[in-house]
Amino acid sequence: MSKILIVGSDEALVRQLTRLFANEGHELAVASDGAAGLGRLQLEAFDLIFLDHDAPGLDGLQTLSEIRRARIKTPVIVTSACGTTDTAIEAMTLGAYDYLPKPLEGEGLKRIAADALEVSRLMQQIVRAPSSMTKVTPAAWELVRIVGNSRRMQEVFKLIGRVAQQDVTVLISGESGTGKELVARAIHHHSHRRDKPFMAVNCAAIPDALFESELFGYERGAFTGAYRAHAGKFERCHGGTLLFDEIGDMSLGTQAKLLRVLQDGQLERLGGTETVKVDVRVLAATNKNLDEEVERGRFREDLYYRLKVISIELPPLRERLDDVPALVNYFAGRFAQEYGKTVHYLADEAVQRLKSHNWPGNVRELENCLRRAVLMCKGDVLRAEHVEFESDQEGAAAPGSHGELIAGLKERVAGLVAEILQRADTGALANLIDLVEEALIDRALRQCGYNQVRAARMLGISRNTLRHRMKKYLIQPPGEEA
Repeated sequence: MSKILIVGSDEALVRQLTRLFANEGHELAVASDGAAGLGRLQLEAFDLIFLDHDAPGLDGLQTLSEIRRARIKTPVIVTSACGTTDTAIEAMTLGAYDYLPKPLEGEGLKRIAADALEVSRLMQQIVRAPSSMTKVTPAAWELVRIVGNSRRMQEVFKLIGRVAQQDVTVLISGESGTGKELVARAIHHHSHRRDKPFMAVNCAAIPDALFESELFGYERGAFTGAYRAHAGKFERCHGGTLLFDEIGDMSLGTQAKLLRVLQDGQLERLGGTETVKVDVRVLAATNKNLDEEVERGRFREDLYYRLKVISIELPPLRERLDDVPALVNYFAGRFAQEYGKTVHYLADEAVQRLKSHNWPGNVRELENCLRRAVLMCKGDVLRAEHVEFESDQEGAAAPGSHGELIAGLKERVAGLVAEILQRADTGALANLIDLVEEALIDRALRQCGYNQVRAARMLGISRNTLRHRMKKYLIQPPGEEA
């Protein structure tokens, strides 16, 4: 049984809320205005507060502000018959759990209240047993912070330590979003050049016609519009470190000029005749296979070997899922600090949902996912329902592509089944169906953080059917194994 406080003088609202929640066994209390509500909150604790914005005296937003100033963390649902869009926005900004315009719809209201009571229960559970959830620790704000305890990342850290102090070129490879620029910054930060500039050049973003002038600079009058001399990135980065990001997209002509600078340590500005000496450490990053690019004639072999004195390969996130909890903790702490949110704990089902994802966008996708989750979180606990993947958004944004998606899946499944049946004996079909069904159910549960209602909806079956299948295949949430 939960205790619910209703703050407001709207008799119809009080009757509706009393009828809805008293029948479910909850204990209700009523305060006629904001001042009376604040007085009740000083004397006793409640699990949920309904706050009518139209109450006399202190309006709902003023009362909500006082509740938050008193550090009362009870979820608050604000209601109003005459509120505006600004009222709703301000209520959510002040930390309301939700904002509902009158008249209130019964079933939707019960669902929202049940969610709010669950948040309140989790926060109280944390006070009693904090070990049941992951505590979010404040994130350090170092620019070069790289998070990871897996064996492969430890090898990366060791390699960074070995090469940072040596003035050698380093080729950093890995899929997009794995943190290649972060590794380059770490190398610079731990080198003797740390007090000099660090610059990153995105080779895929600068048009080829402008690339040479951006790198090497130009003299006045070198081309139309060159009204004054301009120092390129090499000169401006003198004594420091220059990262060529996505170097596999650099044109062959620019590659030849870069090679000359690496060999001679000097350059000429466009339109100039004087030689300029530069002392720059060059790092390169790519998500392409440069061996293949060399074989196909799209990358100079001599430049490739000049850059690849030391190679650092970053693993994709799907190959180091053990690092996900540490990364989640770091990003949740960082964004809670950045946005002034009170996220202090991660629910186990949220961590499981994050660990079960394949992360095609790697750490960058995880970072964006946690940014959204922290912004959407309404209490101290980040739960599975706050976790939304980019693939979920794409599916919601493009309903017209549903037929194409199903057709593509059917084609892939048909090919897989044909391959399996070729290898299976004639009596294996029933076992094969069970095998596929068990894998589907297990994967759906993991992706939904073992929320059975959501997993059943994803699979298109009833919750009772799902529970029967879980019993059949001995599938249990983590921590409930016999």
